[in-house]
This record gives sequence, structure tokens and C-alpha cells, in this order.
Amino acid sequence: MAIVCKSASEIEKMRRSGHIVRQLLDYLKAMVAPGVTTMDLERAAEAKIKELGAKPAFKGYYDYPCVLCTSVNEEIVHGIPSEKRVLNEGDIVSIDCGVVLDGYYGDAAITVPVGNGLKPEIKKLLEVTEASLYRGIQQVRIGNSVGDVGAAVQEHVEAAGFSVVREFVGHGIGTRLHEEPQVPNYGARGHGARLREGMVLAIEPMVNFGKPETKVLGDKWTAVTADGSCSAHFEHCVAVTKDGPVILTQ
Repeated sequence: MAIVCKSASEIEKMRRSGHIVRQLLDYLKAMVAPGVTTMDLERAAEAKIKELGAKPAFKGYYDYPCVLCTSVNEEIVHGIPSEKRVLNEGDIVSIDCGVVLDGYYGDAAITVPVGNGLKPEIKKLLEVTEASLYRGIQQVRIGNSVGDVGAAVQEHVEAAGFSVVREFVGHGIGTRLHEEPQVPNYGARGHGARLREGMVLAIEPMVNFGKPETKVLGDKWTAVTADGSCSAHFEHCVAVTKDGPVILTQ
């Protein structure tokens, strides 16, 4: 599948879908507290997406059952919301959400501490993961490569003593949720697809406190760290423009 470059008007449409995703994540972040279930977040998200006039991107995608992915502690990505999953003081929860508006997708993720009892080393994991996302975004310039983005993420993460997940990567995005190119959170500078004006990338570092290895649970969706250590996930959609990177999910 070829890489699709978007026009200025298409990027403007993606900015609108991205803005809805951001409103949604801000709304859900304010709900996160001890005693809340991941299904509480799911129901709130579904209602809010409808209220904002968009459609959920994830529900029904390869038969995924929900509008959100909610991944707690050692869960990396694709955690399915559940009445049984109660958030506890000191947990972290990654909330990943996508919408489609007027045929264009937006996709972003945040990892949120539950309550105020976060261990300092897990707080650092969240800070480093989010900072690595912005290191990657800084590389989103015409003529750079996908490898420049991944290397910037990887260097920042590994310098802090954490590890980058290999099995799950970022992606192009537009009129489809997943387009070319794949955007790994590791790599070598100068390698991979060259960035051209109009490309839009979903950059999404997934960073483990322990080792990088993963496994997928019996539900066929939830990916967890093989060693049971915590994992964090942050994501933005970013357009390649002649003026440098433009974040569409701000």
C-alpha cells in the first residue's frame, strides 16, 4: 500500500477529528480516580463521541468490541474495558482513543496516574515516555526518515534505563486508521521511508519499565509486558509540513 500525502484541506479535516480526540482524552483524564472501572471510562467515551458528532474508530475494527483501549499497569496496549477492572490508588492507565469525522481519522493516547500514590520510578516512566514522543515529533520534517523518528524515541527511552516495545508501532493515518508507513519507536537514523509534505503519522511510544518483551493474553487483544513490569503509552497524530511538524491532536 502506497504512502498517501494529504492536501492542506485534508489536514484541516484531520485537525478537526484530532481536536475531538483531544477533548475526549481531557474529559476521560479528569474522570480517572480510585474506584472507577475501565468500563465507566468506556461508557463516558461512547456518549461523548456521539455528543461531539463523531464516530468511534476502534469499535468493530477487526471485531474489537469497544471504543477505547484501556491498559492498566503491565498492560501495554489494546486492553479491553471491563466492569471488573477497577482502578486502584497508585495504578497507571493508558487510554487510547480514535474517532472518524467526515471520513478522516484522529488517534491519540495518554497514560494517567490513578490518585496521588504513584511510585517515583513509575512517575519517571510516564515523564520519559511522554518526553520521548516529543523527541520523535521533532524529527517529523521533510527529508527526514521514519528511522530518525524511531531513533529519537529509542535514544531518550534507553538513556533513562527503560525499554521500547518492538512488536507494536506507530503508523500513517488519514482516511484509514492504519496507513503506510509503519513508524517503529526504535531504529537507525537515515533509514526507512522518507518524510514528504502532507504525510500524517501517528507516533506512539510504548515504553516498558523492565524488559521490552511482550505477550498477548487469551482475549487475543490485550498485550502485556512479559516480565509483568509497568508500561506507558503516549500518542499524537502529526502532519509533515514545510514549516515542520504540526500536531493535529493537541
